[in-house]
Amino acid sequence: MTDDADDILQRLPARLKEARRAQGLSLDAVAKLSGVSRSMVSQIERGSSSPTIATLWNLTRALQVDFAGLLDGAAGASQIEVLRGAEVPTIDNRGTACRLRILSPPEEAGRHEVYELVLGPGGALVSDPHRRGAREHLTVIEGHLSVQSGENTVVLCAGDTARYAADVAHGIRTEDGTARAFLVVQDA
Repeated sequence: MTDDADDILQRLPARLKEARRAQGLSLDAVAKLSGVSRSMVSQIERGSSSPTIATLWNLTRALQVDFAGLLDGAAGASQIEVLRGAEVPTIDNRGTACRLRILSPPEEAGRHEVYELVLGPGGALVSDPHRRGAREHLTVIEGHLSVQSGENTVVLCAGDTARYAADVAHGIRTEDGTARAFLVVQDA
């Protein structure tokens, strides 16, 4: 085993325990969420047992922490992940004259998504209902947008925010010219 591997195995128990405590979870709660027995979670946190990759994966998913971050040399709290403007993923084939820049991390997809929405003249983003209880939060940065949720429609100006049901048919359209906004999608 290399020195790096030994170093990882020494850091892992404390990192897992720290992540569990940061979430305010008991050993029992982590066991239920991960499918890993309470005694195994305890042994891993004490450093008396080394987890398999599958066990570690289940624990990181239950604790909502980055798998690679636990194994990284630097402490997770001191790291800053940067995506330069050209690296931010975009979706151009959705809607009319519409570009979505995906600002949230991939692991948040389907739970809490953040987008920069750029609409050209005549632009629209029309969506079918999301899961029951889903909501969207739209803040207009530039321009004017109309927001429709179910039977309701409002017009927003730069600086305005709308919060609305997204579990019904809904849409965002430019009122005149171009517009830019931040869109947060929260699935229930």
